[in-house]
Amino acid sequence: MNIQEMDIMNALAAKPYTNQRLLAEHSGHSLGIVNRSVKTLMENGYLDEDMQLTAKAKELLADRKPRNAIILAAGFGMRMVPINLSVPKALLEVKGEPLVERLIRQLREAGIRKITIVVGFMKESFEYLIDKYDIDLVVNSAYASKNNLASLALVADKISNTYIVPSDLWCSGNPFHSREMYSWYMIADEADADSEVRVNRKMELVKIGGHSTGNRMVGIAYLQETDALNVRRRIRELTDSGAHDEDFWETALYKADRMIIPAKVVPSSEVVEINTYEQLRELDGESAHLKSDALDVIASVFHITSGQITDISVLKKGMTNRSFLFSVKGEKYIMRIPGEGTDRLINREQEASVYDAISGLDLCDDPVYINPANGYKITKFLDGIRTCDPENTEDLSRCMKKLREFHQMKLQVGHTFDIFGQIDFYESLWKGQKSVYRDYAQTKDNVFSLRAYINGLEKDWCLTHIDAVPDNFLFYSPGTSSEKDTDRQYGDDRRQNRGGDKQDQNIVELEEQLQLTDWEYAGMQDPHVDIAMFCIYSMYDKEQVDRLIDIYFDGQCERMTRAKIYAYISACGLLWSNWCEFKRNLGVEFGEYSLRQYRFAKDYYRFAIREFNSEQTVDTEE
Repeated sequence: MNIQEMDIMNALAAKPYTNQRLLAEHSGHSLGIVNRSVKTLMENGYLDEDMQLTAKAKELLADRKPRNAIILAAGFGMRMVPINLSVPKALLEVKGEPLVERLIRQLREAGIRKITIVVGFMKESFEYLIDKYDIDLVVNSAYASKNNLASLALVADKISNTYIVPSDLWCSGNPFHSREMYSWYMIADEADADSEVRVNRKMELVKIGGHSTGNRMVGIAYLQETDALNVRRRIRELTDSGAHDEDFWETALYKADRMIIPAKVVPSSEVVEINTYEQLRELDGESAHLKSDALDVIASVFHITSGQITDISVLKKGMTNRSFLFSVKGEKYIMRIPGEGTDRLINREQEASVYDAISGLDLCDDPVYINPANGYKITKFLDGIRTCDPENTEDLSRCMKKLREFHQMKLQVGHTFDIFGQIDFYESLWKGQKSVYRDYAQTKDNVFSLRAYINGLEKDWCLTHIDAVPDNFLFYSPGTSSEKDTDRQYGDDRRQNRGGDKQDQNIVELEEQLQLTDWEYAGMQDPHVDIAMFCIYSMYDKEQVDRLIDIYFDGQCERMTRAKIYAYISACGLLWSNWCEFKRNLGVEFGEYSLRQYRFAKDYYRFAIREFNSEQTVDTEE
């Protein structure tokens, strides 16, 4: 039985027809297809001569009807910043009704009562649904580090005549039905440059590549048991491999370059996916969840209404903060929102005092706004920005020069960044839980033994960035400038004539500028700690570490200074390893970065001790 025949049978199950022309209008198929399908269905015993369903047809319909639904609601919904600071995306209200409740209601109206919701981020917010709708909750504890393939894997055994539903949809009509004859994946009829699939003439969903435009993927799917069997097997294969943690569950639907189930195309106006604040505002300007203290701050700072804040989009989630980009009166800005548990890690009053100390010194743009109480910060957006490439020698030379210039200012603030104290502090945040590393106690003893060596050496003591890592060195172009005789200033390789009087004026691109951003951890410390931090974030090997030290010191680094930097690398490795363990307990996983930090603690303890002991041996011999 082909899809057209199943559609005709479904249409006749919904409403008996004796007129094939009316049946064609209802089913959406041509009269020719209807005539052929009816004839075949009669020949195969599914319809009698009056076009009524036979017992055989009713049995098939009963066998293929939907049995349950799985709603995927575990993710952060990062693109909903700043709304998702207080509510998961699935619980956003549209026209007075939470998205997930509308989906549950529509499923129940279609006769689907067995509903499982996979949750993760702010999982407690969903608990009330158990009593209100008699649903099941399954918790994906890895929601922060894995995509929704991992969520579906937790409930893969439930997939059989099942609707799989993303939780961020608002459907004007009910997309679910009490009868389904075959599997399908829903897409909208609108073009989408970000989509990975398009519908071909056979109603297959085919992968596209390059700069092609596809169809918007809605994400609702129905999996009839025959296909569900293959999908369950495929999910197990993908998750067991460990190489698909960041994949969407749709990966399990592909065989070669196309999905194993056909497309179900719906009008784009019927299904709205809510990914951003502005999409919610467009769908329901009166939604209670449009209220945001972060947006209220922006409106107050710029003396505007929240409706004048446009082009809101999330930036890549950092290790400490969530930030979003926005525009006001044609100018772009970034607002920083502190991440989970950040209030226990960073003293925002101290951070504000650092910005006071560096204000006007050409180290970074002064914040447009900073709140010492909650850490909200607004800065001007720099166009055409790039970060330091830790493998590029020219970048490293410029960054180390900038770092030396900052250190030579010998700025002073009223607080210290105590590395060893912070190691203990982060450990205290584990609340009695043991380290995941079996030899942690010995590693910590070794690292702490380096403190005596460090304290025995002379050192400068001044404001130190602490987080001077490649991602915080920002290269940007300030634009262009009109000047005469630019040859002598920039040379031919930087000059670019833009027209006008070539003899009197040249329009040139200004030299790429460099800033050092993110001063959250800055405090009084030995400035050589900044070199250590750069190395461990870059996950350098020892040869690369020594190269960076030589660049900073122009090849004139004394042996004990190098040993001291090794000791800092060891201590800072343990520091950030402990920080990663704290964040892991909050559901935030950093993968290889976490493991490598612990290795830095162990390996560079040995390198430092070897250098310190060698120096003592030399002193004894002398």
